[in-house]
Amino acid sequence: MHSRWRVLPLLVLLAAGCEERPSPPSPKEQAEGYYLKGNTEYLQGKFEDALASFNTMKELSPEDPRLPAAMGEVYLSMGRLNEASAQFELALKRDAKRSTNWSRLGFIHAQLGRLDEAQSALNKALALHSKDFNALEQLGEIDVKRGEKDAAVKHFVLAAEASPDASKTPLLLRAVDVLAGDERHAEALLLLSDQAGKGVRTPELLTALGDEQVRAGQLLPAAESYREAASRSPKDPTLWELVGEIYTRLGKPADALAAYRESLKVKDRAVVHVAMARLHLANNERPAAEEQLGHALETVSGSDVHELTELADLLSTFGRKPDALRILSNLSAEPDHVKDLDLQLRTAALAAELKDEATVTTVCNRIASSGVQLKKCP
Repeated sequence: MHSRWRVLPLLVLLAAGCEERPSPPSPKEQAEGYYLKGNTEYLQGKFEDALASFNTMKELSPEDPRLPAAMGEVYLSMGRLNEASAQFELALKRDAKRSTNWSRLGFIHAQLGRLDEAQSALNKALALHSKDFNALEQLGEIDVKRGEKDAAVKHFVLAAEASPDASKTPLLLRAVDVLAGDERHAEALLLLSDQAGKGVRTPELLTALGDEQVRAGQLLPAAESYREAASRSPKDPTLWELVGEIYTRLGKPADALAAYRESLKVKDRAVVHVAMARLHLANNERPAAEEQLGHALETVSGSDVHELTELADLLSTFGRKPDALRILSNLSAEPDHVKDLDLQLRTAALAAELKDEATVTTVCNRIASSGVQLKKCP
């Protein structure tokens, strides 16, 4: 009897514990969990897992308006365009006022070559959200395909102005490409100057601005554009090199040398030492020029054609023509450079000057075997 009374309270406690145990999630709650899981997998690039999660969600909540768009994004990332198209069509039936669905559908139509359908869908996206930069960009690409270059430039610029900062420069440079491809460099320069004035001062845009300024003969502004680009891109030595080249052309050797030194701080390269040696030679500073030649020989990569030919020219200037010929002979014999006619002719000319008939014959035979017919070689 005593033990019976001792067991009874335990049963009561167990019964109370059972009553407090949480009930299993409802189908709606389960569907939400699979929706979150699928989105996480999609963002991680696990596309097959994401589809599996969304399909499970579909079994639990088949009419969820978010589901077709979510699946469409996965199919789009997988390159399965027809399946993505079907999903976004379904998404629009459930929510015709979501601009992203129209934008995605327009992009897919464009990729499939259905330009009229693409343009219609993209315009519907913009009617719902005028700053949909993805839709604006895609309209620009359609304009390019149709040869409507003014419209393309307009759409790329509008896309850039509506996009996050990280996307502005590529869109603006796409507009510049369209203008430059049509030889409309003055307009490209105006566009780049305008956008830089509005605060888009990335290294890429400033470099493009510098390029157009050089083309327009605006050398000092170009030097400033390259200088700022270099300061914003501390791992790119070529921008300081461009500054040095401009100052050299402007007859400002001290400024050029300073720019070249900045380039060397980023990366020690033979081509920069060659440029500095030439500046010293022009100032009758031969010991300093010889020092730079030594640095160039120490740092030459052996694979850069421009760098090697510049070094060979400098060696010739110093009277070391046999050394220059060795560089050019080795370079011109490489399979990748056999069809470089300028390099072959330079090699043959230097060999002829040094009366190296064997090298002349080898190079001239190489030129002939490449199919080039010359009246005289070298």
